[in-house]
Amino acid sequence: MTSYSINEIAQFANGSLIQGDGNTIISNLAIDSRKIINASQTLFFAIKTSHANGHDYIKNCYEAGVRSFVVSDLPPEMHQDAHFIKVTDTLVAMQDIARVHRNNFTIPIIGITGSNGKTIIKEWLAQLLLEDFNIVRTPKSYNSQVGVPLSIWQISKENDLGIFEAGISQVGEMEKLQTVIDPSIGIFTNIGQAHDEGFMDRAEKVQEKLKLFKQSELVLYCKDHTIIHNEIVKSRYPFKTLSWAKEHSADLKIQDIKTDHIQTIINATFGKQSISIQIPFTDEGSIENAIHCWLLMLHFKVNPSEIQKRMQRLAPVGMRLELVDAINNCTLINDSYNSDLESIKVALDFLNQQNRHQKKAIILSDVQKSREDERDLYQQIAALIREQKVYRLIAVGEQLSSYKELFGGIEKVSFYATTKDLLAEINEFTFRDEAILLKGARRFRFEEVGKLLEQKTHNTYLEVDLNAISHNIKVYKSLLKPSTRMMVMVKAFSYGSGSYEIANLLKFNNIDYLAVAYIDEGIELRNAGVTLPIMVMNPVVSSLEKLLQYNLEPEIYSMSTFKELLRFAKGKQINNFPIHLKLDTGMHRLGFSREDLSYLMPELNKSKELVKIKSVFSHLATSDNDGQRKYSEKQIALFAEMVNKIKASIKYPFITHILNSVGIVNFPDIQIDMVRLGLGLYGIDITGKLKTKLQNVSTLKSTIAQIKTVNKDEGVGYGRSAVTKKETKIATVNIGYADGLDRRFGNGNGYMLINSKKAFTIGNICMDMTMLDITDITDVSEGDEVIIFGQQPNIEELADIAGTIPYELLTNISRRVKRVYFQE
Repeated sequence: MTSYSINEIAQFANGSLIQGDGNTIISNLAIDSRKIINASQTLFFAIKTSHANGHDYIKNCYEAGVRSFVVSDLPPEMHQDAHFIKVTDTLVAMQDIARVHRNNFTIPIIGITGSNGKTIIKEWLAQLLLEDFNIVRTPKSYNSQVGVPLSIWQISKENDLGIFEAGISQVGEMEKLQTVIDPSIGIFTNIGQAHDEGFMDRAEKVQEKLKLFKQSELVLYCKDHTIIHNEIVKSRYPFKTLSWAKEHSADLKIQDIKTDHIQTIINATFGKQSISIQIPFTDEGSIENAIHCWLLMLHFKVNPSEIQKRMQRLAPVGMRLELVDAINNCTLINDSYNSDLESIKVALDFLNQQNRHQKKAIILSDVQKSREDERDLYQQIAALIREQKVYRLIAVGEQLSSYKELFGGIEKVSFYATTKDLLAEINEFTFRDEAILLKGARRFRFEEVGKLLEQKTHNTYLEVDLNAISHNIKVYKSLLKPSTRMMVMVKAFSYGSGSYEIANLLKFNNIDYLAVAYIDEGIELRNAGVTLPIMVMNPVVSSLEKLLQYNLEPEIYSMSTFKELLRFAKGKQINNFPIHLKLDTGMHRLGFSREDLSYLMPELNKSKELVKIKSVFSHLATSDNDGQRKYSEKQIALFAEMVNKIKASIKYPFITHILNSVGIVNFPDIQIDMVRLGLGLYGIDITGKLKTKLQNVSTLKSTIAQIKTVNKDEGVGYGRSAVTKKETKIATVNIGYADGLDRRFGNGNGYMLINSKKAFTIGNICMDMTMLDITDITDVSEGDEVIIFGQQPNIEELADIAGTIPYELLTNISRRVKRVYFQE
């Protein structure tokens, strides 16, 4: 484990220790106040970005137990037991610290860059070389200006090989990462369109990426990527090269690639030797990634026959954690792909973010084979589990069983030698109202455990990408002034995506307010442990008691609702009941008009002690229509006039807001105090101005129930609305209008994707099934995956086909459709 004294770190960072004991030992670096592990030995870097200032979270870190900080601005409150290192730039300081740490080791370091495949190659090399080296590698995809120093910090004296990714988005970034990683061997995967906007052209992007290897001894690459080859030839860096190619002469010349449904055989020559490998993958990306790994293993002089054995065992890289509903009102987090110390930290952090359940359990397997001191490794794992306050541990494997004594302090602990032993007794566990983390190495086959714990549903499911939601929040926050707050709409089951799961993520992303349509939606969030302020847009007068009970804040849009609220507050002797005033500036749906203010203001003044205005807001009717811009500007002007009248009468401050997702883009100067993010959160941009920046969040999938061939002139579906014109091959898919699929997509109006090919509907959409014409699609089998919408076809395209809006299609997805949440 890495550790230095505060004094040493201050020297590495070229900083000054302003306060604190210089002998304090630091073993962890942190940049996120929400992800603190081993707080007493953690050093927090208060990094400033365009949309956040780490100095604002020093208090949160202190409350979490952190006592050591690197800052560029000293905080107003200097706790006497805290240590502060003052530097000019906290990000540069973290990179400097990592650089010094890296230079303390002489082990070979592999640096990987390129547009795609970096993480897969890194993880596959870790699998393939595990028997030869004690490997330290980039956790997840930590390849940025911040991620690289955190990755390098992991190097310890036990390691004899490092594998690290480096990613850049603009000119000037790679030189900083090169000095931190300083790789002796480089792998350049490929070049694509990712981050093109940060460079003049692809050649400049390749030149920038090559800077990672300017001090390297050897660089591996594919000669068939012409632009990479040309720039390597032109570069004056002293490294040697080792290449592979299908189309050109190369050190590893690919002679033949044969693929069937489940595997690929690759034949090649290396020098004068004919060699081959077989991999359990068939897609082009996996083939390219495997050849890069093959070339490196040949460089390391691994015997070709041994390479063949290891390549056949290559396992898919599980880069995402899945969150689904489980039995007895539990939540299951499935991460049964690999198990090492760093991935356990990531999984436990994700478990800790789930606030729906107070009780947290983990089913854990032995950690994958490692040359690290075994007892020390399990001591660290036990400490992590205790720190995260896991109340139930079910441990599977001989190693875990042999270290039972290390896991004291956990309320419920059970040990099993094998997964089979656990499965024989799993029904004896009374899981109820728990968040369960399933974390195991692939060889333990925990997917069988997952099947027993998952809530049984049919084969249609909506995948929700939590990483994409976090990304989209950052995109919209980048458009805001630092002082502008953000409210997110989670009404209508979060536009069909699931309320408390999304709300929990929003809290993690520092959203200020949530908004729901009805009281019941707010109650559901509170019962799931959501603590953010919640505005209820359509409060029912008969349910005011529940507003109080669940700390929900009503929108008040009429005098009748306001007077009912006053009567309730007086009867309950409540002071400062929080309310949000809705103004009608031209939408003419709900809200107080300009004329209504003459009646409202006297009532507000008479009831100052009973209610407190939290916000005043309105809604633009035509923010998405450039042709109606003048009408929006008229609304904005009227809103400002009405707000000023209220401010003149109400002497305390309150929040004002009028912009929705589209308004944020089209009216950037009218952010006022807060904006409201709705459909934009899910990557849907009606303006078209953010399409290249936002990421798709929701993907609706199903499976093929049956395939049959129907003769010419036969009817398909109810009413024989479709009659075959020739012999037709039909796939019946497990989704219908009861799942929320719009009937307007029937009779060839809509299509779904099977094996990336369009399959158009045939006949009417049924309640539970839909028929597709797959006559011209080959290699289709019953049980195959079908994509209804996602990246393609996207929800906007389907809305155009149906003559509706994306909101309707998303919110129509019924609750019987399972939601699967995943995070890389």
